Amino acid sequence: MYKKALGALLLLQIVLVAGYFVLCLSHGWTSTDKKTVYEVKLNQILLAQDENTVLEICVRTNSGQRELTYNVLERDVATEQEVISAQDYENLLRIVEAEAGGEDEIGKLLVANVVLNRVESESFPDSITEVILQQNKGVAQFSPVASGRFLRVEISDETISAVNRALAGEDVSEGALYFAARKYADADNMRWFDERLEYLFTHGGHEFFTE
Repeated sequence: MYKKALGALLLLQIVLVAGYFVLCLSHGWTSTDKKTVYEVKLNQILLAQDENTVLEICVRTNSGQRELTYNVLERDVATEQEVISAQDYENLLRIVEAEAGGEDEIGKLLVANVVLNRVESESFPDSITEVILQQNKGVAQFSPVASGRFLRVEISDETISAVNRALAGEDVSEGALYFAARKYADADNMRWFDERLEYLFTHGGHEFFTE
């Protein structure tokens, strides 16, 4: 009786494992981690159930034949892999929408690039959320954070696409660490940009600068 029960349990495990792999293959999913992931309807992004980490960002190619997996940002010292938290991902979407909601997709991509450039720079904090919420002498680095609009925006599909492109490694920023809309900026602030920074280029309503 014991051997029969053990055999039935083993058979059930085999069936469950086989079913899991069939499900993954049928949906075109790939995984390099044993932890369970759930699908978020944001341009086919897969986020970890643990809200503190995104184990994989899987982006389906236009052909639909394969998926590319990216581990980005927030370095895991133990594994030397880089991951991005769910909070960082949402905040990046929000700041891009708040700062570049009226820009084209390249304009949105550029804002995302600037945030990621700051994460990589020694002059700024080491995570997306810290960069976005950073203050200098009590003044927020991004005006939508100061005004609260950062929390009220409705994220568009184009913003999701732009952020995903940036996280996938697409960078058209030429190393920009700052941007400003001269038309709306305070004159003293723009004077600081002009006198202290190196102008790179203009796209849409934003001018981009580096140190």
